[in-house]
Amino acid sequence: MSLIVKICGLSTPETLDAALGAGADMVGFVFFPPSPRHLQFEVARALGQRVRGRAQKVALTVDADAAFLQSVVDALRPDILQLHGAEAVPQMQAIRCKFGLPVMKAVPIAVKDDLARIGTYATVADRLLFDARAPRDATRPGGLGNTFDWHLLQDVQPGVPFMLSGGLDADNIAEALRITRAAGIDVSSGVECAPGVKDVDKIIAFVRAARGAAAQHVHSAA
Repeated sequence: MSLIVKICGLSTPETLDAALGAGADMVGFVFFPPSPRHLQFEVARALGQRVRGRAQKVALTVDADAAFLQSVVDALRPDILQLHGAEAVPQMQAIRCKFGLPVMKAVPIAVKDDLARIGTYATVADRLLFDARAPRDATRPGGLGNTFDWHLLQDVQPGVPFMLSGGLDADNIAEALRITRAAGIDVSSGVECAPGVKDVDKIIAFVRAARGAAAQHVHSAA
């Protein structure tokens, strides 16, 4: 199976086009006001239409209520809902049922005990995303540019596909893939020149580095 590459927090036509042109499999859009990557619905609608089926559209929300999620779905027409807050399993089930869309649940990781929730989430989520746990004083749960100990994910088999996030960039993606063997990767701050400001050259370099690293791992395994 080929590596799934997701570029998250896109907010302009130029950077979206760069991600699509570089061959990203998923493009992520953030709907969370405290984030510098937060999108207004009209902007999201225009960007979503620009994708034209070239990648899967992922809508990231944080502990959003049903009305807000409905507005997100109406604007973006996403292929996947990414739940990046403290959403419990019953809420995840309700969201999947109401919107009829696959759900990707973010799981913050800092220590081995954080892995205990994986099995519970995997009973509902279509995909899991392992991200670095935010500091206690953080105003948002992700996109902070922090990594975690990737060795914690060695031998993890959640039963559903998982993606790796948290502080990834073109320089460390090969090592991250070597350790975790993740089937998918998600980058946001690692392709920015300032918080919320994506960099076209960094997007292209990241996708190229990720594809190269994945190809190397396949070659090594063979």
